Amino acid sequence: MLRQVAVSGVGLISALGCDPSSVWSAISNGVSGVTKIGHLPEDVRVRIGAVVGDYPLDLPESESRKYDSFILYAYQAAANAIKDAGLTEADLKTDRCAVLLTSGIGGIRTIQDNQMKLIDSPRRVSPFFIPGSIINLAGGLVASRFGIQGVNFAPVSACASSAHSIALGAMLIETGQADVVLVGGAEAAATDLSISGFASLRALSTKNDDPSRASRPWDKSRDGFVIADGAAVLVLESKEHLEARKRKARGYVVGYGMSSDGYHITQPHPEGTGATLAMKRALAHAQLDHDGIDYVNAHATSTPLGDLSELNALYQVFGQRALKVSSTKSMHGHMLGAAGAYEAAISIMALEHQVVPPTINLDDPESSFGYDLVPHYAQNHSMDYVMSNSFGFGGTNVSLIFQK
Repeated sequence: MLRQVAVSGVGLISALGCDPSSVWSAISNGVSGVTKIGHLPEDVRVRIGAVVGDYPLDLPESESRKYDSFILYAYQAAANAIKDAGLTEADLKTDRCAVLLTSGIGGIRTIQDNQMKLIDSPRRVSPFFIPGSIINLAGGLVASRFGIQGVNFAPVSACASSAHSIALGAMLIETGQADVVLVGGAEAAATDLSISGFASLRALSTKNDDPSRASRPWDKSRDGFVIADGAAVLVLESKEHLEARKRKARGYVVGYGMSSDGYHITQPHPEGTGATLAMKRALAHAQLDHDGIDYVNAHATSTPLGDLSELNALYQVFGQRALKVSSTKSMHGHMLGAAGAYEAAISIMALEHQVVPPTINLDDPESSFGYDLVPHYAQNHSMDYVMSNSFGFGGTNVSLIFQK
């Protein structure tokens, strides 16, 4: 029999705040974290994003300077999640605790900086270049600092990466291979190199003069996603382990489904066939009918093709029924490999507060398929189950279901 998977802690680092209460206050009030990015060279075409400001970092400077920002974001989010869950040293320093922290892109700023050093002289390349930039070092740093001895790896699947980490972490607990798993992801890709790469793909919004309104999922005037930096880490824990510690769950992971489009390396299937399969698998795993879901936190990134593809997929799963669907990326932008975990945290907080977050900037929907896309303002709503979707380049799809 599969064990129940509780969410016992949440840690966040983002443009909207670095603790759950601050982030929830911003999200529930429709606040945008998108601003102009000041450090970009003048000829970079896209100049907006949701970037992290000052945040508390529980590492000495002599240690922190070795690592790319995404690793530091992941470490601090993990430390905050551990504190939120009330985990002790005995809970962490064991082979029954695991770490699945990831990123979609990893240490691109560190790579970029060391490439410039290489042009000057190979001897200038930092000895910390490799360990300070590779994706699995987010989990590696956390494991080494907290003495975690269980499973430790990074599932990498572009913008679905941290959603995969949640699904795989839940699987470890369900099957008895771990009692506690730190899951999530981090991203620090708002650099001139990655922004220029996404801009060349025509994937980014070019609304440089109106940053807070640039991310506008499903709106007719949407023209691409807004890049975001940050991290989100959840503590997953078996219900038995949580109850033995006399702690309460923030929510439960009750379903997950994964699939591949098998269609195109960057474009989603126009009919959303892979996303449909992921959602149906998540419902089957949760033993729920489609009418059991009260709200969907959509992947919708504000791209012309992706938003409609997901609506098509939702229609294939839910048909014509009263369903609330929103995209919080309208406020926090697209955190790439960290997006799935960040939106999972928002989904859990929505269940805790019984409030559906809004889709801001949705002035003129291209299509809604009859669903309530929760434009502009949050809505009070009775919820027991929430679905959160994450899709990535390569046609990879993850759907997660959380229970109150």
